[in-house]
Amino acid sequence: MAEDRAPRLIWTEDGSPRSGRFGDVYFSQQDGLAESRAVFLAGCGLPNAWEGRGRFCVAELGFGTGLNIAALLDLWRREGPADGRLSLFSVEGFPLSHDEAARALAAWPELADAAQALLDVWPEPTPGFHRLDLPGFNATLDLAVGDVGWALSQWTGRADAWFLDGFAPSTNPDMWSETVLDGIKARSAPGARVATFTVAGQVRRGLAERGFTVEKRPGHGRKRERLEARLPETSTAPCLAPSVAVIGAGIAGAALARAFAALAARVTVIESERPGAGGSGFPASLVTPRLDAGDGDIAALHAQALTRAANLYAAIPGAVIAEGVLQLEQAPRDAVRFARVAVQPIWAEGAMEVRDPVACADRLGEPVGSGGLWMRDAMAIHPAAVLEAWLTEADRITATVGRLAAVDGGWRLLDDGGASIHEADIVVVAGGWGTAGLVPTLPLAPVRGQAHWVEGVEAGPVAWGGYAAPTGSGLLFGATHDRGETDGGPSEGAGARNLATVAARLPQLAARIAAAGPGQARTAVRATTPDRLPLAGAVPGAEGLFVLGGLGSRGFCVAPLLAEHVAALATGAPSPLPTGLAARVDPLRNATAGPLVQPVGRADG
Repeated sequence: MAEDRAPRLIWTEDGSPRSGRFGDVYFSQQDGLAESRAVFLAGCGLPNAWEGRGRFCVAELGFGTGLNIAALLDLWRREGPADGRLSLFSVEGFPLSHDEAARALAAWPELADAAQALLDVWPEPTPGFHRLDLPGFNATLDLAVGDVGWALSQWTGRADAWFLDGFAPSTNPDMWSETVLDGIKARSAPGARVATFTVAGQVRRGLAERGFTVEKRPGHGRKRERLEARLPETSTAPCLAPSVAVIGAGIAGAALARAFAALAARVTVIESERPGAGGSGFPASLVTPRLDAGDGDIAALHAQALTRAANLYAAIPGAVIAEGVLQLEQAPRDAVRFARVAVQPIWAEGAMEVRDPVACADRLGEPVGSGGLWMRDAMAIHPAAVLEAWLTEADRITATVGRLAAVDGGWRLLDDGGASIHEADIVVVAGGWGTAGLVPTLPLAPVRGQAHWVEGVEAGPVAWGGYAAPTGSGLLFGATHDRGETDGGPSEGAGARNLATVAARLPQLAARIAAAGPGQARTAVRATTPDRLPLAGAVPGAEGLFVLGGLGSRGFCVAPLLAEHVAALATGAPSPLPTGLAARVDPLRNATAGPLVQPVGRADG
């Protein structure tokens, strides 16, 4: 970890963790858990505050050892509403390592299950947002690593309760600044409660000036007093789970089915043929990020997406074929570019490593004439395993959607003849290139590609201008990029081009491919955008209509994270994506003037 983000942990004689940076303890070894329960859980009126709630959101400033969150998870599992979903958000500027947290949390064996659940998903200390799944507790934690003011400005959630557990204002003033207090007010739901150990005048006044009713309460242990605060309640209608229709059953549609189901939304996937009938139907896929040494947002978006995708795919039996992908240099400037990428702080230690020509040759089994970049967390996967696992979360209809019609409170999906297929409160179009027919205002362009695969040939995942990916029983290689073309099946000419692309960099591998026989070929049309960034968000001018498209060749990398973002936007849940990165994929960035046009068109699965 970079020194400027190290907590400089010190262990006191009684085993309590202490921050050398701020000169304060994280908790008392004698009564830290009791303090957490009294100051933060009871201070926010828990468990009574969540009674009858299908969703409840708790935000914390000062994640530290994770003790408060572990105590909250334990209480939620014991006394939370049946089938309720707990959304957690926490900020940490100076994260502890997994081993440091494990040592600290070991002091509380009564929290063993909750502590282990946190430790099992403990993230790398890279800056940005980290989404951590806690399925055994019906909970999700978005952990923001970075400055607290930045984190609050980037989060889209609305907290029902706040744990303000930064180090004391006297030692850590940034955690209690006017900007931070503004952020707390802005991201609070009606009736939100605040609990904190400090009774500093600036905190009391700051909360009161922002509309909170502030009260001093008896403290815990040696602390004489603590604070509780609350915003006024406003009457709101019950939050009903919306019905959702997802058009398309490729990786975008499958990821959406999973994301909406995780939010307890009723999901129906409409597919024109079968899952993976479009670009997601090859026997293997590389999960690799877009590398960008100059645009920090693009790099951060893909780094977060890769981490999320890798974690989710690892949980699917049989999904991962091989871990790690070697990206070879394509031009002399790539050596410098790869070196800059490898030291970007968005990557965990060892996640991106520059390899010289000898190391690349050793890995690939033949000379390649250049160096490369080893992407440790990239992978090759079985697309079918992913689609099968995630589409089981949804009902499915086999039909071709020809047109979308707005109706009171939702949308009607019609076939080419005008017959109704389905109605839903929310519709997400995720039909690959077919999205352009249903939502023609979006700036999408087609790229037809052909790839091939043979049996009995082995090679590790590698990419350059082309790629080679293991299928588990053979090798997939390709692919052609015919921009602007949508028609036509596999051709011998495209096959020759693909083999020539392999032979130009890996002639020995090309010879083994040729010796294996003709193999199989398949074409698919991908959708791209002018800036090569996806479209993930609300369709301009069409309430309740969303899109996840323009994924190009990065669908299996970006779809899982962006699907969660779209599902959050559609249902009002907190997004895992910082707002700055969300703006880069917002369809409004390329919005055209005028109302949504809805001619007859088709969306392919």
